[in-house]
Amino acid sequence: MPFFAIPFPMIDPVAVEIGPLAIRWYALAYVLGILLGWRYMVQLAKRAQNGVTPAMIDDLILWITLGVILGGRIGYTLFYKPGYFLSHPLEIFALWQGGMSFHGGLVGVCLAIWLYARTHGIDWRAIGDITVCAVPIGLFLGRLANFVNGELYGRPSDVPWAMVFPRPEAGPLPRHPSQLYEAFLEGVVLFAILWYAAYHTRAFRRPGLLGGLFLIGYGAARIIGETFREPDAYLGFLFAGITMGQLLSVPLILAGIWLIARAPRDAS
Repeated sequence: MPFFAIPFPMIDPVAVEIGPLAIRWYALAYVLGILLGWRYMVQLAKRAQNGVTPAMIDDLILWITLGVILGGRIGYTLFYKPGYFLSHPLEIFALWQGGMSFHGGLVGVCLAIWLYARTHGIDWRAIGDITVCAVPIGLFLGRLANFVNGELYGRPSDVPWAMVFPRPEAGPLPRHPSQLYEAFLEGVVLFAILWYAAYHTRAFRRPGLLGGLFLIGYGAARIIGETFREPDAYLGFLFAGITMGQLLSVPLILAGIWLIARAPRDAS
């Protein structure tokens, strides 16, 4: 282990405090991610010309928000702490205590898109292609919020940029700042790939192509990121060094391959 580590930047998790009201960076990450994602989706709808209008995006964003929150929380209770929440069911609603699952949120968003598309008679793949392009924005901000909170930290390491995280359970060992790795892979890299496909190829003419590209890209990024991240203490490694996050990402990659294989060819 190194003789020194980069000091962890002690940023107050509470961004704004007004009397008894405390607004955390984590909550702001969700709000800002949804707002920026909404505006980006409006611009993409104008470009895509795939039957999804900017006005529909204005309506759809509420459905997506509910899908993120409900799916993310339910997924967390089912995938990560089912026994605990079975014994403490009222704490399922304690969102301010943290605990959200991306995979659960993804299921919630997919269900919201399917219901919206069915209600309005639109191809769900066309809505999905626009939505997934904006998701990395929220992922990037969310991972930065994880870093500010000092949570979801990495495994012990001797890399020069290793940090000692302030949480007692992290111990005194320098660790990978894995939240920043995931912010880069899931946020910056994935956003760039989807942006290029949306603006420099004819991907919108093949419904499902961008959705499949996102699923494969996120699944791969999460699997890589989890190799540096400390597994949740209450789960540990599942088998053969595999974590829950990696296991849940395999079906995403398979679904992405299926979507791309089923995407219709561009007839123009």
